[in-house]
Parts: sequence; structure tokens; C-alpha cells
Amino acid sequence: MTKPNVYVTRQLFKPAINIIEKHCTVEIFDGEDNPIPRTLLLEKVKDANGLLCLLTDKIDKKVLDAGKKLRVISNYAVGFNNIDVNEATKRGIYVTNTPGILTETTADCAFALLMASARRITEGDRNIRTKKWVHAWGPKMFIGADVHGKTLGIIGLGRIGTAMTQRAKGFDMKVIYYDPYRREDLEKGWGIGYTPLDELLATSDFVSVHVPLTEETHHLISKEQFSKMKRTAYLINTSRGPVIDEKALYEALKNRTIAGAGIDVFENEPLDRNSPLIELDNIVMTPHIASASIETRTAMAVMAATNLVSVLLGKEPPNTVNPEVKAIRKK
Repeated sequence: MTKPNVYVTRQLFKPAINIIEKHCTVEIFDGEDNPIPRTLLLEKVKDANGLLCLLTDKIDKKVLDAGKKLRVISNYAVGFNNIDVNEATKRGIYVTNTPGILTETTADCAFALLMASARRITEGDRNIRTKKWVHAWGPKMFIGADVHGKTLGIIGLGRIGTAMTQRAKGFDMKVIYYDPYRREDLEKGWGIGYTPLDELLATSDFVSVHVPLTEETHHLISKEQFSKMKRTAYLINTSRGPVIDEKALYEALKNRTIAGAGIDVFENEPLDRNSPLIELDNIVMTPHIASASIETRTAMAVMAATNLVSVLLGKEPPNTVNPEVKAIRKK
């Protein structure tokens, strides 16, 4: 029996590749840690029955037109805004993702950004490394903000938002949240309060964003929203870059409309080397690494491989973005 053909757009961890190789013929883009060129993706997808891709790969109608043999697109990510899911569904192609597996690790990073921003950790580090620490300790030296006992406003109370709540409670923080869907079970269980977005922005000392990127959430936080925040507040974003209006963020930080920010994702990645954000001292930035632990990234790869192989073996994948495709495939 001929094995199905699979194309993988980035070098992944060996346990995941082993799963695919056991059942499929596999080709992997050998570009180290660089995204696959668009032209090469369009060429390689032609003979693929399965595609394992990253959020940096735009899987649009043009790719789907080229991939006439595709049965499954396995996204190595929780979010799937890089894939035209509706178009894939019309063609009977399963789209899968890796939910849940990176929840705790991403929340760890979000809270680390919160702590680093409030306590000016990276500023202090740069001060030492650039040999500017020339005076002994002083009462106002790198003075920052307390975290314990403050109010954390969470926008989007999904898995990661809930995990942030758990961490905040360890610091005796008051937690409020905004989400289109009320979570009264979590409100009672964790002692947190639901509040409209504008009120959350006005009363929170820290605002942490945990929403998917959709048409509704694009530039969810822009100039108007920054104007409603406390001047002492900090914004944390580990969701998707375009959720924040980057120009408005720069102005808010530069003008001290807010005190600071901790940002892991950007509107365009990698961040432009000439971005004015780089010149600001009151922002902590990381290069989209919220889920970047060995354990989590390996587990994500294994989950993506399992999703992929399940479909190619005629089974339902564990994590389907478009479950309605099952009915379409039966027609």
C-alpha cells in the first residue's frame, strides 16, 4: 500500500517526525529556522496529501488550489488565522491545531512580561551591561510598580486567560475580566468579576490580552482604549500582534499615557529593525516566544503530527478546527 505524502514546512522535533515517518512519506523544508519561501510552498504542496505548517505560512486559496491532493492541514499553533479555513472546508480538507498544550507555558511568559515590565527588569539589566551603573544604591533608582495586591484585567478568559488568573491569585491580585461569553463558573470558583471592556481598562493596573485574532479583535486596543487606561497601567500581549494598534501603542508609551508594556507578538514579524518601539525604555519585548519551552514545543509538534496522521489513516483527528468537514467528505 502506497504511503501518503506529507510536507512539513519547518524543521521539527524528532519525536513528531518519527510519528509521521511511521505512516507517511515525509519531506521537510531544510531552511533551519526560516519560513519556507512562498514559491517553494506552492510547488511542494502539489503532491502532498498532508501539510504540517506554521502560523508564519499563509495557507490561502492559492495554496489550496495548488494542493489538489490535500486531505489535512495540521497547524503547529493554537491560532489558525493564517489558514483560510472556510475555503479548506469547502474542499473537504481537515484543518487541525494544537490547543491546550501551550496554555501553562504561555501564561508563564505573560506573567513574566508583567513582572519584568512593572519592576523594570530589562532596564536594569541593560544598565549593567552597558556599564552605566556608576552610583551606589539609591531610593529612587529604577523605581517601578508593585504587582502584589494590584488589579489585573484579563481580556479573553479562555484557557490562557484562566491560567493567568491562577498566577495572579498567587500574588494576591484582584482579577477582573472581559469576554463576549460570561464564565460564571470561573467567577465563583476563582472569585473574579466580569466587567465591560471600558470599565476594565479604566480600573486595571495591568491589562493582559488573550484573544484570538479575528475581524472583531483586529486593533481591539487602539488610541481610544489607551486613553481610558490609568497612566500607571501596563499592557501585556501574548495573543496576536494585530490585536494591538502598534502606532497607538508607541504613542501611548512615548507620551506616558500608560506606564509600560510587555509585548511578545507584533503586527509584522519579525519586528522592523527601525521600529520606534525599540527606542523606548518602558516596553519589554520578546520575539514571539511565549510557548518556547522544550517541553511545550515538543508536545505541540507531537500533537500536530498526531492530528495529521489521524486524518491520513482515515480517523478523526483529536483537534479539529472545522469538524463540519466530516459531513462534507462523506458526500
